[in-house]
Amino acid sequence: MLARIQKLIALGLLGLAAIAFVIGYRLKLPWLGVGFIAVVIAGYALALAIEFVWMRTSYAPDDPARPRVAQLLRAWASEVVTGPQVFLWRQPFRSRREADHLPANAAGRRGLLLIHGYFCNRGLWNPWLRKLRRAGVSYIAINLEPVTASIEAYSQLIDAAVRRLEHATGIAPVIVAHSMGGLAARAWLGAHPDGPMHRLITVATPHSGTRLGGRGRGANVGQMQIGSDWLARLAAREPPEVRSRFVCFWGHCDNIVFPTRNATLAGADNRHLAATPHVRMVYHPAVFAAAMSEISA
Repeated sequence: MLARIQKLIALGLLGLAAIAFVIGYRLKLPWLGVGFIAVVIAGYALALAIEFVWMRTSYAPDDPARPRVAQLLRAWASEVVTGPQVFLWRQPFRSRREADHLPANAAGRRGLLLIHGYFCNRGLWNPWLRKLRRAGVSYIAINLEPVTASIEAYSQLIDAAVRRLEHATGIAPVIVAHSMGGLAARAWLGAHPDGPMHRLITVATPHSGTRLGGRGRGANVGQMQIGSDWLARLAAREPPEVRSRFVCFWGHCDNIVFPTRNATLAGADNRHLAATPHVRMVYHPAVFAAAMSEISA
């Protein structure tokens, strides 16, 4: 479903650009098409810039984690480049390009479950999936649908994928989850406390909510508000021994989850990624290395 929506957005932008070029040609205004593309890119870059500025205001002036302007600019430029690759190409057009991989010789080799975040699909993980297949790792990447469902509604999807991996390998899998996907994984674990899981690696997950929570459509968006009852109930049913199996990556330049330390959890192994924005954190080498290390453990 989400792939179709994002495909319509991508094709709509492409169609409008084509119309601008045709009109420019007929009116002898050759710059019109290029100008339209420039306006779209500038608007997108400006929207991201507002997010980064807003994020920086969440820090106290004397906070040592407060990003420097140079770090903000680096993170902003990185997200300007990464966003279109994900939302205008991989997710709308390539979400089924990399199939799940459960080889015949999977037994005895730990597998990996990949869970995306809000307004994303499994195409987010395509660069991972190619590397995992080359490495001979069993993996499943799921789509969290319906897009606007409550977060706990995804537990059945996660449970089915976890059981498939465990059945194929005979070993509890590692779960890597980005953004809202980390909350979905925790909700699954709360509903299935004996569910097979070796390690949960969350990346830019709003464990304590985000100031952007509630600014969007869907029950899941409201659940990610800072101080939401849903987040409080989720945390209340997590014993310390469960948290000790979590690795939480957070970044001081996260333009979606802020205050940025809300991506950490007490009792978890919290790891910081410097000058890395929200979506780009998925592709940080340290995150992939952590997943591969846990698979080999």
